[in-house]
Amino acid sequence: MPVSASSSSPGGRPGFSALLPYWQVTLAAFSGWFLDAFDQTTLMFTLPDIARDFGCTLAALGSVFLAQALGRAVGNTGWGWLSDRFGRKPAFTLGILFFALFAALTGTTHSITTLVITQFLFGIGFGGEWTASATLLMESVPGPLRPLASATMMAGYEIGYMAAAGAQALILPHHGWRVMFFIGLLPALLIFFIRFRVKESPLWLAAQEEKKRQHDQAPAEPAASFWQTARQFWNGAAFQAIAFMCFLEFQKAALYTFYPAILRDNHHLSPQLIFWPVALYCLGSLAGKILCGALATRFGEGLVMRVALGAVMLLIIPFLTAGPWAILLASAFFIGASASGIYALVPHYLSQRFPDAGRSAGMGTSYAVGSLGQGVAGRLVPSLAPLLAGGLPAAAILCVLSGSFISLGITVFRPKDVQDF
Repeated sequence: MPVSASSSSPGGRPGFSALLPYWQVTLAAFSGWFLDAFDQTTLMFTLPDIARDFGCTLAALGSVFLAQALGRAVGNTGWGWLSDRFGRKPAFTLGILFFALFAALTGTTHSITTLVITQFLFGIGFGGEWTASATLLMESVPGPLRPLASATMMAGYEIGYMAAAGAQALILPHHGWRVMFFIGLLPALLIFFIRFRVKESPLWLAAQEEKKRQHDQAPAEPAASFWQTARQFWNGAAFQAIAFMCFLEFQKAALYTFYPAILRDNHHLSPQLIFWPVALYCLGSLAGKILCGALATRFGEGLVMRVALGAVMLLIIPFLTAGPWAILLASAFFIGASASGIYALVPHYLSQRFPDAGRSAGMGTSYAVGSLGQGVAGRLVPSLAPLLAGGLPAAAILCVLSGSFISLGITVFRPKDVQDF
């Protein structure tokens, strides 16, 4: 459907109101990512409590983040193949059921081993849900609206993060960390909305019709295997997407995975006080994603990403080490806007780097490798902390600066294989 003039901004560029005809799929993708975020960030808020109950250190719990990241890698790649083979909508639904179940089961664990296994399985659903929903959204809205749709979907993460911050302030001091995870079963209710109100990707349906037509006109050929599908997109654009996600996820994980723990242990804040810097981080993230989505339609996503990454490098030190309350809050807002604003453009950025037939698998593979970057950061930051004078904040700063610099360099290039679809 073409974007009408009435849906455009004064400069002739589409505005967010142009997404209204696609509100069902946009809301579903936003909600899936919101619920994903709530369940994932619950682990971050409860780390000190879990470490105390299990009698272990934060460094030991870094293995849990690595396991979750490995699960995400499996989910991203496996669900990408499922989505290309069976449809975006069924894969989306299955991903939600998977991560909701294992989020709730996390609350029943009593050792690091069982926590690692449960979070690995949670990661599979977490990664699979994103892959299917992002592909469905990008293929369901017109090209000019994709940066805005991408920004809207990715804003769901910050809403989920802020909801988890509010929940931990209310629940954690009175009911303990396990109840936080039991709440994670609620996302399963979203499948009813997807089942009855969300349509399958028109591009995927058209591809199935074309396959059927070719099948009727020619002898049947064996269905492509997962690896045959994967080989279709190994080119410069695909390698750029995969490398970018690896270092971007490494940077983002180093930035915020241990932020609640730093606020509790280094800044000595209570769960109630932690809510305020986290809430401002999330509000900044929302503003940054909306702004980056709008600016990308005017200046291009590459330039917007580079400016945002530069801002992260400037703000990371006050964000993690500021003493005065006002500076701590202000830096949380502005680094949220810059670090998370980049993610508003990720679904669109990745979708341009893979062909129709393997787009979901390609996007899933990119996020899978990114998940490994996240897992490395989750293990590396607490391991480096005892070796540095500044402890956990210094280790996080070092990893954020290195990841941001490499990510920025990757975005400078635009391979010839990048396509507008």
